[in-house]
Amino acid sequence: MPLNWTLKKFDELTTAELYAILRLRNEVFVVEQNCPYQDADDRDQVSWHFCGWDGGTLVAYTRLIPPGLAYPEASIGRVVTSPAYRKTGAGRALMQHSIEKTFSLFETDAIQIGAQLYLKKFYESLGFVPIGEGYLEDGIPHIHMILKK
Repeated sequence: MPLNWTLKKFDELTTAELYAILRLRNEVFVVEQNCPYQDADDRDQVSWHFCGWDGGTLVAYTRLIPPGLAYPEASIGRVVTSPAYRKTGAGRALMQHSIEKTFSLFETDAIQIGAQLYLKKFYESLGFVPIGEGYLEDGIPHIHMILKK
C-alpha cells in the first residue's frame, strides 16, 4: 500500500495537518488505549512530524525528537498507526522511514525510544535493543530501547 510521506517542522504544519495528527493520537492513545493523559507536552513545537497519508487521511505518524529533549539521544515518539490500517505494513514502513529520517536529521548515531512493552518484538525486529528495566507510563507497561547506527 503506497502512502504519501511528509516530514515537517511544527511551524510548517497546516492547521488541517495538525488537527489530523492530534485526532489520530487521541483516537489511539486516549480512546482505544483508555489512557487519559496530557498529550500536549511542549515537545511538538521543537520536533519534526513524520506523516503517512492515504489521500487526505492521516494513517501513520511519528514525532522525531532532537537529542537532549526526551533522552540524551534523538528519539522517535508518539508512534501511531490508524486501527483501519494495521496489518498492512504501514507501521513497519512508518518506523523504517522514521529511523532513516531521525539519523539524517539529527546526525546522531543512536535513537532511544520508550516502547510499549507489547511492541518489544516489533521494535527488536527493526534493530532496537532493550535497555534497563520495564516501567509503567500512564498505567501502560513500557521499556526503554536503543538503536545504534
